[in-house]
Amino acid sequence: MTARPNMWFKSSKSGPNCDNCVEVNFGGVVAGMAAVRDTKDRQGSVLVVDVASVATVGRAAAAGRLVAV
Repeated sequence: MTARPNMWFKSSKSGPNCDNCVEVNFGGVVAGMAAVRDTKDRQGSVLVVDVASVATVGRAAAAGRLVAV
């Protein structure tokens, strides 16, 4: 995937009526960083983290290792 400025992505597993999703932007922030936002509040706060952390969370979610609190 080629990162493009201000291009937000949602999981391909998210349905059209998903109300608990986040979106990730790999190209609109500092190199090596990713922005994460709540799909329900696109104008709200954005969390900026390093890309490796986003990948780690994605792998954990795919493996079913995340617990809802």
